[in-house]
Amino acid sequence: MQAILLSIGDELALGQTVDTNTAWLAAQLAALGISTRLHETVSDDRRLIAASIGWASTKADLILISGGLGPTEDDLTRQALADALGVGLIEDAASMRTLETFFRSRGYAMAERNRVQAMCPEGAAMIPNPAGTAPGIRAKLNDAEVFVTPGVPREMKAMFEASVLPFLREHAGGAKTILTTKINTFGLGESDVAEKLADLMQRNRNPTVGTTVSHGLCSVRVRAEFDDSGRARNELSDTASQVESRLGPIVFGRDDDTLQSTLIAMLTERGKTVATAESCTGGMIGAMLTDVPGSSAAYLGGWVTYTNELKSSQVGVPPELIERHGAVSESVVIAMAQGARERSGADYAVSVSGVAGPGGGTPEKPVGTVWLALSTPDAAVARCARLVGNRASIRDRAAKCALQMIRLTLIDESLDNLRWLAKNGKQA
Repeated sequence: MQAILLSIGDELALGQTVDTNTAWLAAQLAALGISTRLHETVSDDRRLIAASIGWASTKADLILISGGLGPTEDDLTRQALADALGVGLIEDAASMRTLETFFRSRGYAMAERNRVQAMCPEGAAMIPNPAGTAPGIRAKLNDAEVFVTPGVPREMKAMFEASVLPFLREHAGGAKTILTTKINTFGLGESDVAEKLADLMQRNRNPTVGTTVSHGLCSVRVRAEFDDSGRARNELSDTASQVESRLGPIVFGRDDDTLQSTLIAMLTERGKTVATAESCTGGMIGAMLTDVPGSSAAYLGGWVTYTNELKSSQVGVPPELIERHGAVSESVVIAMAQGARERSGADYAVSVSGVAGPGGGTPEKPVGTVWLALSTPDAAVARCARLVGNRASIRDRAAKCALQMIRLTLIDESLDNLRWLAKNGKQA
């Protein structure tokens, strides 16, 4: 069984609202072994919606449509579905009674415009809505089963689980097992990752391997699709292990793991603590760490020393170091990290100072120049990264570089591995 997902609404087509329904639905279908061939967003245009439904019915066995079932003039999905079916709309008596009861139970009369929500294409069936007023619709067009639900995510999910899922479980017999995982990395660009995984990314291979870049992270997606569930699990596991082996230390987790959640878990397991001293990132490292529940077990706190005066007064950077080398320098970030560790009593302290832009760069220190340092009980080391992008992305990637510095040191308990960061920081 193959599916096409249609999301209806001007607000979606114009980018005013982010469509989360299709991602959720596609994941539910994949868990059932049903492949989603296409996601399509359609504006509130009756002809266009009808055309999309008609085309989809010739390309897939299952069409899931969300949106356009409300009572207003721009809610046109039921009318468009009737057009695609070549039939008219009729009032569904049971749905009308449910609507009237809903409004009466709340102490006010139903508006006349709400009556349209009880209208159904001839020959189709209404789907109860356990979470709202607008019932859904189920129909058959060509060889495709069509299910329509409201676009409100809460209502869509409730209706899918109550009415669509039972049908799919009964009729999706023989479907393949589709399993996926996502391997999260930080430190190499997408092209470098792809080069290391070239043979695994051949499009005729099963499991398939692909990459996605977002917010400086390169994620490797692995998808196994087999008739046998045991083989699907084994093949997925084997390919994921190959990916992790080839990419080595830049891999920090799978699926929903973040750099900060992985780092907090590692620190907590080892009984270690960390502190921060931040300049250009303005507290982003501390914010990332405290996003993780239970982070107080490992993160003691930190300083945002944005000015030179605070670098000296708060974490003890000698003013002469700043005068001699500048705030964005190896000497200054090492002093910041050492001062933060000594004042906090943490096992580790990380610091960052850089030129985030858009102004302030020089030929020697262009925008994107970021110095990072890590102080441990035994030593301190600094690395320079040359980051690209706008101010927001430079600051975000600098914070992630700092987290990766700590994580890499925890992996092998030495600072030698940070030569790797200096080599790859330009692409982080």
